[in-house]
Amino acid sequence: MAVVVQKYGGSSVADIDKLGQVADQVVAARAAGHDVVVVVSAMGKTTDNLLELARRAASVGEASETEPAKRELDMLVSTGERVSMSLLSIAIQARGHDAVSFTGSQSGIITNDRHFDARIIEVKPHRIEDELARGRIVIVAGYQGMSYKREITTLGRGGSDTTAVALAAALGAERCEIYSDVDGVYSADPRVVSDARHLPALDYETMQEMAEVGAKVLNAQAVEWARRNQVTIVARRTGDRSATARESLVSGAGGQALAVVSLERIAALQSSAGELGNVLEVTRALGLPLCDVVAGTELWAWWSVVNVPGWGEARGKLARALGTGSTVHDGLGAVSLVGVEAGTRPDRVQGLLEAAGGARRALFVHPLRATVLLESAAVVPCAQRLHARVIGGEA
Repeated sequence: MAVVVQKYGGSSVADIDKLGQVADQVVAARAAGHDVVVVVSAMGKTTDNLLELARRAASVGEASETEPAKRELDMLVSTGERVSMSLLSIAIQARGHDAVSFTGSQSGIITNDRHFDARIIEVKPHRIEDELARGRIVIVAGYQGMSYKREITTLGRGGSDTTAVALAAALGAERCEIYSDVDGVYSADPRVVSDARHLPALDYETMQEMAEVGAKVLNAQAVEWARRNQVTIVARRTGDRSATARESLVSGAGGQALAVVSLERIAALQSSAGELGNVLEVTRALGLPLCDVVAGTELWAWWSVVNVPGWGEARGKLARALGTGSTVHDGLGAVSLVGVEAGTRPDRVQGLLEAAGGARRALFVHPLRATVLLESAAVVPCAQRLHARVIGGEA
C-alpha cells in the first residue's frame, strides 16, 4: 500500500470534537487502502499558553528582564504535541482501528543542537516502518525531534509542517497532505485581502519564498525539504472531503504564481555599510533568523521576532554589541510581492513603492521577491493596495 502522510494544524485539533473529526478523516484514508502516518500540532493556543507560563515563571519582579532558557522552553512546549498525538491515537482506536503514537525522538527525527529553532539533519523512521508493516496507523508529534546530543529540540513556528514533509521523504510517501483552516494557498491572506485568488498549483521556489516572508499556510523549511526530495505537498482544508473541494499542489511542476505576503511582527537594524561583517557575526551569535540584508550607502537587515522568544533580552545585547552607530527598529512590518519577475519587472516594483507610499522605510529587491519595510499599522492597507494594483490589475 502507498504511504500517505497527513499533517493537522492546531486549529484542526483545537478541541475534542474537532479532534474526533480528524480521527474520522484519518480512518477514511486508511479505509481507502493507504498506509497512514499523521503528524499533529498542539491543540489550539496551547503553545502560546505554555510560553506565557514560562514568561511568568521567569519573572522575578516587575522590572525583571530574565528570559527563559531555550532548552527549558523546548522541554516545555514539546509537551503540547504529545497531548494531541495521544488523544488522536485514542480517538482512532475508539473507532475500531489500531493506532500508535510517537514523539519526534521516537520517530527517528534527528536535529542539530539549536534550541527553539532546530533544523532536521536526518530521519530514521524505522519504528514507524515497523508499525505500518503491522497494519497500524501511526500518529507523530510534530514540531519536535532529538538532537545528536540526545536533547529534546523544537523546530520553530510551523515546524510540524517540516516534520510531515521530512517523514514523507524518508518513507517514500506518495504525497504529503497539509490540513488547516484554509483550502490551500491564495494570492494574499484572505483575512487581509478579501478578493485574494486561490492558487491551485505553485512551484517550490515561489512557495518557499512566500513562506520565508510570512505566508502562514506552509513552513519555509518544510518547502525546502520538499524541494530537495521532490515531495508533492497538497494543502487542503480540514474536513472538506467533497469531490469539489479545492486544494493547492506545491511541486516541481507547479504553475507560476504571483502573491502578496505581509508580516507584522518584525524588527530591523539600520547601520553603516561598513558594519556588515560585525552585524552578521552579532546576529549569528544571538541566533536571530535574518530574512534579508542589503548594504548600499547604508545597511538594513530585518527578521521576524516570532521565533525569538527572548527578543527583549536579545535586543539589548544587539544594541550594546553594535554601539551608537546602529539603530534597532521595533514595531515594523513587511509587505512583499512574490513570484516570477516580482523583482525584475520595473512596473511591479513601482507598484509596490506606490502601495507603500510615505510609510516606506527600506526596500529589498530580488528576482523572485520585492519587499518594503514600513510601520506595522501601514502593513494591511499597503498589502490591500498592492494586491489591487499589481495582481488585480492582471486579471
